[in-house]
Amino acid sequence: MQQKVVLITGGSSGIGKSIGLYLQSKGHKVYGTTRNLSKNSDFECFELIELEVTDPTSIRAAVRQVLDREARLDVLVNNAGVGITGPVEETPHKEIVKAFDINFNGPLHLIKAVLPQMRLQKSGLIINITSIAGAMGLPYRGIYSATKGAMDVVSEALRMEVKDFGIQITTVAPGDFATNIAAGRYHAPIEDQSPYGKGYGKTLNMINEDVATAEDPILVAKKVFEIINTAKPKVHYTVGDSMQKFSLFLKKILPDKIYEKLVLNHYKL
Repeated sequence: MQQKVVLITGGSSGIGKSIGLYLQSKGHKVYGTTRNLSKNSDFECFELIELEVTDPTSIRAAVRQVLDREARLDVLVNNAGVGITGPVEETPHKEIVKAFDINFNGPLHLIKAVLPQMRLQKSGLIINITSIAGAMGLPYRGIYSATKGAMDVVSEALRMEVKDFGIQITTVAPGDFATNIAAGRYHAPIEDQSPYGKGYGKTLNMINEDVATAEDPILVAKKVFEIINTAKPKVHYTVGDSMQKFSLFLKKILPDKIYEKLVLNHYKL
C-alpha cells in the first residue's frame, strides 16, 4: 500500500482524531489541525498544525507547511465543524453566520487552498465530512442541517468540475457518534417567555441523549480508510446506526408530509 499524505481539519479530538489515529496505524502520514497548538501541547497521536478554519490566511499557511515538508498532499479530510441548535427565529444571526463560516466557508477555503497542488500532482482526494442531518430539515437544528446540506450540494458540483484533473471529491455523512461535539455546540438560550420553549427544551434533551449513547467514531475512521483505498469513490457515503440510515431511505420514498409527520412523532412535537 502506498503511503498517503493526509491533512485532517479538527484533528485534535472527536471524529478527526479517530480518523487520524486509524490512518496513521495503517501507515499513512497524518497531519491534523487545531485552532490552538498551546492547548494541545501534550498531544502525541500524530502531528498537529495550527489552523483557524475561518481565516483564509491561516489556511494557506497550514497547507504550505505540509507541502514544504512533504512536497505533496494526497488527501484532505474537511472534518472541523460546529454544532448549533435553536429555533430559527430566536437564533442570533451572528451565530448563524459563524456556523456557516466554520461548516461551509471554511471547508471551501481549504479546498481552494489544496486544489492547485492536487492539479499539479494530477491526483488527490477530498473527503468532506457532512452529516445525515444535512439531508433533511430537523426541528431546532435547521441551521446545522442547512450548513451540512450546503456542503453536500457544493461537493456534488465540485466533483464534476475537477474530474478531469485526476481529483476526486466525496462526502461522508455521519449520524450520531460519541464525541465532544455537544460541549462545543452553540445552544440558543431557552427563553422563559418563548413560544418555542417547550418544544425546543424537549428536543434539546433528546439530541443530547442521542449523542451520549451514540456509536464509536472509529466507524467513521474505517469508512474514510475504505474510501482512500477505493479507485472510484461514490458521490456520498453515510455512516451511522441502521435507523438513522433508514431515515434517509424513507426521505427519498415517502411523500413530504408523511415524512414530516414521522419526524414530528420522533421528537414528540
